[in-house]
Amino acid sequence: MTRKPLVAGNWKMNKTTAEATDLAQQLSYRVDQAYEGVDILVCPPFTDLRSVYVTLDFDKSRIAMGAQNVYFEESGAYTGEISPVMLKEIGCSYCIVGHSERRGLFNETNDDINHKVRALQSHGITPLLCVGESLQIRQQRNALEFISDELRACLLGNPVAAADDLVVAYEPIWAIGTGHTATPEQAQDVCGQIREDLANIYSPEIAEQVRILYGGSMNEGNAALFAACPDIDGGLIGGASLDANKFMPIVDCFR
Repeated sequence: MTRKPLVAGNWKMNKTTAEATDLAQQLSYRVDQAYEGVDILVCPPFTDLRSVYVTLDFDKSRIAMGAQNVYFEESGAYTGEISPVMLKEIGCSYCIVGHSERRGLFNETNDDINHKVRALQSHGITPLLCVGESLQIRQQRNALEFISDELRACLLGNPVAAADDLVVAYEPIWAIGTGHTATPEQAQDVCGQIREDLANIYSPEIAEQVRILYGGSMNEGNAALFAACPDIDGGLIGGASLDANKFMPIVDCFR
C-alpha cells in the first residue's frame, strides 16, 4: 500500500502573530499543484492559530493547521488549558500529543496522552502521537521494548474504528534539538517495530494505513535519507520548520 507522506512543522514556542502570519504566507505561496503527492501541516503556538488559519484559508492553501497540545475535557474549570472543541472551531485538523517536551517538562503520562488521543478523535481531529526513548534507554538497548510499551499504553482501549484517524511520530529524545540524529537504519528499525505493534494492536491492514513520521533533527541535508526508508512516511520537523527556505526542501524530499 502507498501511504501519502506527511511533513509537519512543530513551531513550538516561537513566532509572534505577525511572524507566524508571514511564515504561513511564505509557505502558502510556495505550495502549488506540484505538492499534491504530500500533505503539509504546520503547528503554531495557540496565540497564532487564528491568524495562521485565516492566512491559509484566504490563500486556499493545501497546508493544514494543527495545535501543539490539548486538554481532554470539552470545557470547565481548567485554567490555562485548551479543549478539542476550541481547536476544532478555530480550524485545527491535527494536534500533537505526547511530545517528549510535554512528557519531560510538564510531567504528562501515558494515561494523560491516552485521554487526549480519544478526546481529539471524538471531535474529528487527528492525533499526531509522539513516542520515543531517552539516551539512557537507547544505550541500554531497550529502545524497541520501551517504545512498544509507550505506544500500547497511549492507545489502550482505542477502538479499531479510530485507527484510521491516527498519525504516529517516532522522536528519539536524544536527537531533539541536539543536532544529533538517529541514522536512517536506526529510525527505520523503530518505525518498522511501531508498524508491527500497530498490526498487533489493530490489524496488519490498519497498520499499513497508519502514517509513521520521524522527528529528531531532520533537516534539508538528511531528509532524503529518511524518505527512502519503507516505514517512514514523513517528518515531524522542529527548528527547520521555522524557516521556509529550510522547511520546503524537506517537503520536497517526500513528494
